[in-house]
Amino acid sequence: MFYMDSQSQFTVDIICKVIDGRISITSATTLLNKSRRTVERYLNRYRKEGIRFVIHGNKGRSPVNKIANSLKEEVQNLIQTKYYDFNLQHLAELLEKNEGISIKRETLRSWAHDIHHVKRAKRRRSRVRKYRPRMESPGLMLQMDGSPHRWFGEEKSCLIAMVDDATSDIHAEFFPSETTEGCMRVMKAYIEKRGIFKTLYVDRAGIFGGPKRSNFSQMQRACEELGIEIIFANSPQGKGRIERSFDTFQDRLVPELRLHGITDMDAANSYLQGTFIPNYWDKNITVQSKTISSAFKPLPPELDLNAICVQKEYRTIRRDHTFSFDNKMYVIDSPIRYSIENQKVEIRCQFDGTFSAYFGHRRLDITELVEPRKTHEYGMEVQRKIEAVELAQQLGSIAKAARIIGCSRQSIYTYQQVLEAEGPIGLKRINKPLKRSKNSIPESTENKIIELTLEDPHTNALQLMKSLKQEHDISVSSSTIQNIWKREQLNTKALRLKRSQALNIDV
Repeated sequence: MFYMDSQSQFTVDIICKVIDGRISITSATTLLNKSRRTVERYLNRYRKEGIRFVIHGNKGRSPVNKIANSLKEEVQNLIQTKYYDFNLQHLAELLEKNEGISIKRETLRSWAHDIHHVKRAKRRRSRVRKYRPRMESPGLMLQMDGSPHRWFGEEKSCLIAMVDDATSDIHAEFFPSETTEGCMRVMKAYIEKRGIFKTLYVDRAGIFGGPKRSNFSQMQRACEELGIEIIFANSPQGKGRIERSFDTFQDRLVPELRLHGITDMDAANSYLQGTFIPNYWDKNITVQSKTISSAFKPLPPELDLNAICVQKEYRTIRRDHTFSFDNKMYVIDSPIRYSIENQKVEIRCQFDGTFSAYFGHRRLDITELVEPRKTHEYGMEVQRKIEAVELAQQLGSIAKAARIIGCSRQSIYTYQQVLEAEGPIGLKRINKPLKRSKNSIPESTENKIIELTLEDPHTNALQLMKSLKQEHDISVSSSTIQNIWKREQLNTKALRLKRSQALNIDV
């Protein structure tokens, strides 16, 4: 028993009429829109098999080129577990490279759609913008920008990159955030590799001297000293070359870093510059420029990149040949024949925290002036509070320091917090240590509550109250225990576990 559709029923009806002699074979070919040979073949099969001739011989058979279901399940499992954040083209490449599985893109797309694991493309902009052709020669214009993203691990970092507009040659590096230091390091590395370029195309961020920095920045100053012109883009689409490169990095680099288990910045920079850029970017993204000639110029011998790509500040020299910097006083020790008072000394701050002073391209020998500290500079009361905090740090126990000084532990906690936040001046605003209230529980009871809490940090206030009553004959309310926990910063289970583990490690 089998079922026929309307077309099959019509074919059977026409062949039956030909067999009965009611219509000719020529009329059947016209009605069925088949050739005469096909109709004759239908007649021969009808005489042998009956109406089953209408069923195609391959019905129910698997196609010769059908891919096994086991391979499909294997690929879908890899997509769900290992390659879940790769796009289809990147996924096909890695399946062939890492797993030895070669699949056509459309087949892979249909398998990924079946399990709803297709990485969707971003919505394309609807606004039409004028196309700008590439520069003719490398070095005429470079685009620079930073892209904050969760590139590796759970924390966000920033990828700062420079790309040549003519060839798409790129240099990129990861930094904690988009800073002047990061931009200068990337520019310095590119100049050391290729040479000095003509123009730098950037957005209007303050790092590059945009309106937020009143049209001045350290990057702008460094570019002026190198003879590089900065051009500001009016929109992100204006510097689309670098913006699209970040799309490629986020689409391909992020899953590759995850696949290789890279979670720290040094390893990410090593993989980016040693593997990703040479093996993928240089082979697939970079193009030949229109002209062979290059606009890059070698670095002149009189220019020192280490002296240009730094933070520079200026200070006025006083009559006694001293100047102030970073809230400290410095005296010039270098021998100078004439007075240079009211002149500007150039402070070159390296990114490692060190700095040096220059006057007229001559490095000056300087010494920090350390003034003697006044005895009890902030008063005797503040001095006693500072000594209480220092004693607690020496003993490693606030309770012991409180007993020796004769104040409460809460007072020393308060001194520590104010000293860290505001310094010694903040201690002047604190009144004298408060005496314990008449209604407060004994200090030994508080110590016992804290001791039992740290021994079993999972217990709650009610359980601890019952334990104190039954085992130690101490009667306190659960609210009192909670107040003590709050004061000692033990009011949550996580805080109690953390303090307990810290004590166990110290022991």
